[in-house]
Amino acid sequence: MLGVYRVIDCSGELGWLAGRLLADLGADVVKIEAPGAAIARADWQAYNVNKRLLRLEIATAHGQDALEALLDRADILIESASPPHLRGDLFDPSRIRQRHPRLVHVSATPFGCEGPHAAWLASDLEIMAAGGAMSLAGESEGKPVRVSVPQARAWAGTHAAAGALIALLHRDVSGHGQHVDVSAQAAVLAALAHAPTFVDINDKVPMRCGAFITGRTITGARLRAFWPCADGHINFVLYGGPAGRRSNEQLVAWMRDAGADLGTLATIDCGDFDPKHLTQEEVDRLEAPVGRFFATLTKREFLEGASAREMLGYPVSTVGDVAADPQLAARAFWADVPGERGSSTRHCGAFLLVDGKRPALRHAAGSPVALVALLEQWGSTLARTRVEPITATEAG
Repeated sequence: MLGVYRVIDCSGELGWLAGRLLADLGADVVKIEAPGAAIARADWQAYNVNKRLLRLEIATAHGQDALEALLDRADILIESASPPHLRGDLFDPSRIRQRHPRLVHVSATPFGCEGPHAAWLASDLEIMAAGGAMSLAGESEGKPVRVSVPQARAWAGTHAAAGALIALLHRDVSGHGQHVDVSAQAAVLAALAHAPTFVDINDKVPMRCGAFITGRTITGARLRAFWPCADGHINFVLYGGPAGRRSNEQLVAWMRDAGADLGTLATIDCGDFDPKHLTQEEVDRLEAPVGRFFATLTKREFLEGASAREMLGYPVSTVGDVAADPQLAARAFWADVPGERGSSTRHCGAFLLVDGKRPALRHAAGSPVALVALLEQWGSTLARTRVEPITATEAG
């Protein structure tokens, strides 16, 4: 879909995924790394597969000249140079706009390129905290925690890719490139899901509550969202109203068919069930038989049973569960990319199917390309811009 477009990816971790998504959509993405920069890390490999690697020291005059020649022939630049005083003139938006007026320039930084925090550096932990996500993760009486592995770069990268595509459409219509300024802190706000809505509707700020959710009752009672099962955990909530009516009805029927003790559940009318007035003691009595029933099921048994009954509920998958997931296998999601000496590395494939087929990963992570060859190739294949052949030597 993006086969005619060329992308220069000079980014660090916050921009990696943006380039990967554009590459999966067919763009020719060239990842710039300094000579000697380590690329063997698993996360670098995962986020930069399907890109070509150009070793170029852009801190030198020669490297900057080579980069300018590449940007003359590129459609999109992705960079994450931060803070502004360390960016220098190389990625200055006004300079880029003047020198490369058709280029879509994407900046992915911790707090954006403008504002009182633009000069701040931040790790994933700090971005997740500043974005508010950590306030919702952890036990109610404990400290806020980061969710699993680093995620801020994924949120920032996804937003950067979307912004790049919108700006690219504008460029192709108007002829003018734009600067897409992505704040990782702002991108993380999308991870908060329901929290802003609760503030608007209930005038209450939701807080972390471990395996439970709050805000469903006016009494302050909390409902369990994550339950132990025979081989891990599952996600299910005794919702009320239309959202939970069918799930509650089907759960009671499932338990009854299995001969499970319904306890207090046997007394409720699932069609009219509304938890907002329940006390914590009443919630605990309703949930007790549910917990005993779920403890007898494996994650697979729960998923199959809930799916057959059209219930809202899912197993909590581990990395191993995802790797063995039959749905992903049926959609040919995993891609084994050939490596050196007959080896191969398994990667997540492209995130979409096009006409029923998943686009192949064209390049292994770290597939090298020479500067001269790249300039010649782009000079001869980029039909929209008339350029003269450029002779250069590969930096590094």
